[in-house]
Amino acid sequence: MPAVTLQLCTFNRAHLLGRVLDGCFEQSVTPENFEVVVVDDGSTDATPAVIEAAKARAPVSLRVVTQANAGLARARNAGIAASRGDRLIFIDDDVLPMPTLVAEHLRSAAKDPDRVVRGAVIEVESFERLPPPIWSLRDYSANWFWTSNVSVSRRRLDAVALGDGAWFDPAFSEYGWEDIELGLRLRDAGTRAVFNKRAVAFHYKPPLGTLDLERLERQKRAQARTARLLAEKHPGWRVALATGDHPLRRGLHRASRRLHLDAAWRKLGGAPRFAGLAAHALAGDAYFDELDRLG
Repeated sequence: MPAVTLQLCTFNRAHLLGRVLDGCFEQSVTPENFEVVVVDDGSTDATPAVIEAAKARAPVSLRVVTQANAGLARARNAGIAASRGDRLIFIDDDVLPMPTLVAEHLRSAAKDPDRVVRGAVIEVESFERLPPPIWSLRDYSANWFWTSNVSVSRRRLDAVALGDGAWFDPAFSEYGWEDIELGLRLRDAGTRAVFNKRAVAFHYKPPLGTLDLERLERQKRAQARTARLLAEKHPGWRVALATGDHPLRRGLHRASRRLHLDAAWRKLGGAPRFAGLAAHALAGDAYFDELDRLG
C-alpha cells in the first residue's frame, strides 16, 4: 500500500493537465511510496485523451476516476474513496508540484502523522517561465486548509467525515469554499497544522485582464453563494473575515455601486494597461452584489 496519495480533480483544463501530471510523476520519492489519483469531473475538452496519454508514461500507479460533472466537493470525495494512501496530498489541476513536494509533506508529517501539512504555493502566469522555487512572504496565504497544496492523514479525514462517502461537504456544489469548510471541521476537531515552505508548488494564475469577464463575474457570484453557505454552517468572525462578508467590505462596495463606478471600470478595462485592475474591481462588485442580493 502506498504511503501517500497525490490527488487532483480536473475539469476542462487539458491545456495544463499533461504538465501537471508530469510534475506529479517526477517526484523524488520512490514510485512504490506514492500513487496519483486524478478525477475527471465530466470534462468536455481533450482531457480524456490527455489522461490516456499520461497512463502510458506514468512511472507510478495512476488511478483514474471519471464521473459526470458534479462539482469539486463530490469530485474530491470520489478521489478520496479511490485512494489507498495513509496520507492524502491535495493539489489542483492548475498546480504544478515540484519534485520534492511529496517528500517534504512526508518529512513534515513524520513527527505527527495526524497534523495537516500546508505546502507553499507560488503564483505564476506561465508554467513555461518558472521562477526559482523559493517561497517568500509575498506568497503568503492565510488559508489554513487550501487544496492547492495541503496534506492530511486519512485517519483525520475519516474522523470528520459526514457519512455516506462524504468528506468534503457535497452541499458546496458551486465554486468556492469547500476546502475551507473541511479545514474548519478539522480544526474544530483539534487537528494541528504546520507550514513547510519547501513543499513547493506553482499555481497558474493568468492575468485577470486576459480572462473572460462575464465568466469571471459568474464565478464570483457562485463564490458569493457558497460564502453564504459557509457562514451558515460556521458562523463567526473567522469566516466573516475570510469571505469578506462584514459591514466594512459590504459598505465600500455598496458605495461603489451607488457611484456607478462599474461603468468607469468597464470603460477603463478597454485599455490593456488597466484591464487587470478593472477585472479585479468588477469581479469584486459582482461578488458583493450577489451577497447583497442574498440578503
